[in-house]
Amino acid sequence: MPMDAREIENMIKAALPDATVEIRDLAGDGDHYAATVTSSAFKGKSRVQQHQMVYGALQGRMGGVLHALALTTVAADT
Repeated sequence: MPMDAREIENMIKAALPDATVEIRDLAGDGDHYAATVTSSAFKGKSRVQQHQMVYGALQGRMGGVLHALALTTVAADT
């Protein structure tokens, strides 16, 4: 069963409370999303580390319930 965009957003915000999350369903099938996540927690982290933080927030659902997520991360100024 595909993940709902709101569920993805809620999971990311639970792990990164200050995050601004924008999610787009790329194919209209609930399986292929693009997300832009902005958080001050990303400051000083590499792009790989930022993405790992978001993937960690999704608790292993990437590649399973959530088939594809095109991810853009932005470090917010505090």
